[in-house]
Amino acid sequence: MLESPNRYAATSRVFLAEALQYLALNDLQQASEKGWGAAAQMVKAVADERGWPHDGHRRLYGVVGALVSETGDPHLSRLFQVAGNLHVNFYENWFPADTVRLSLEDVQELLDKLEPLMGTN
Repeated sequence: MLESPNRYAATSRVFLAEALQYLALNDLQQASEKGWGAAAQMVKAVADERGWPHDGHRRLYGVVGALVSETGDPHLSRLFQVAGNLHVNFYENWFPADTVRLSLEDVQELLDKLEPLMGTN
C-alpha cells in the first residue's frame, strides 16, 4: 500500500519529536537517524503529492533539487544535506551533541519550509 502525502508528513513530525527525545537521552546515533528520517519523509510527502518518484537516496536528492528550482530557495538543498550528514552520523557516531542539536534545528527549518509546499501543485 502506498503512503499518502499527509501520512509521510505526519511521520516526519513524529520522527523529529523522537529525534529530540533521543537527543535528550544523549543517544546521538538514534537522534541522528530520526532526524534524517524526518527530513526524508517530508521530502517524500511533497514528491508524492506531485507524483514524482522518491524511492532511494538519489531520487530524494533529485526531488530536493527540483524543489530548489521550483521555489528559488537554495537553502532547501543545504538543509537537506545537513540531514544527510545526520544519516552518516548514525553509522559513524562522530558528531558531538551540539552538532546533532544544531543539525536537528536545521531539519526543523527544512520541514517548516517543505510542508507548505504540499498542495501547491
